[in-house]
Amino acid sequence: MPDDVTLDPFTPIDPALLQTPRLRLRQWTPADRAPFAALNADPAVMEHFPAPLGRAESDAMADRIEALIGERGWGFWAAERHGEGPGSENRFMGFVGLHRPIAPLPFGPCVEIGWRLARPFWGQGLATEAAELALRAGFEVLGLDGIVAFTALPNQRSRAVMQRLGMQESPTDAFEHPGVPAGHPLRAHCLYRLTRAAWRARTAGL
Repeated sequence: MPDDVTLDPFTPIDPALLQTPRLRLRQWTPADRAPFAALNADPAVMEHFPAPLGRAESDAMADRIEALIGERGWGFWAAERHGEGPGSENRFMGFVGLHRPIAPLPFGPCVEIGWRLARPFWGQGLATEAAELALRAGFEVLGLDGIVAFTALPNQRSRAVMQRLGMQESPTDAFEHPGVPAGHPLRAHCLYRLTRAAWRARTAGL
């Protein structure tokens, strides 16, 4: 069943809801383009996507994401690690946030949660921490009834994050992603779901 995605045209998210002591989610800036291109060109980061992105493709993706946040007030926010000492600078990590897929997915319409972080920020719980902020925005501010996440079947790293967020795999919703070429080994995808009720029950104990 499609998740409820009847949303106001523009719903700004209070920046105070999009930060923790370690990180924040924010709108994109021109300075984000170069580090975003670097992570999109990293074969390890892009292992579970059809191919790494060139600079022009990466910049175009960032432009689209930034524009969607400008239109809606939310989206795949730029994820930034706070400086870790006196005088240290904040560092762009990648993106984390919410998105309404335009691809003709069999379980759509829906709102998905997604993330993509550069390798120096792996293994520290940052993706999960940032994704928790996005879930809160989706359920508390946007009023979504459910949020989904999906990835290529071999992507155990992202699937582990989904599980840590309390999302449940829906085996009957496994699908072939229409944006991946037919016959490609990454075309088969799994789907995870989280309802607002389940999120509330889990976060009540945190």
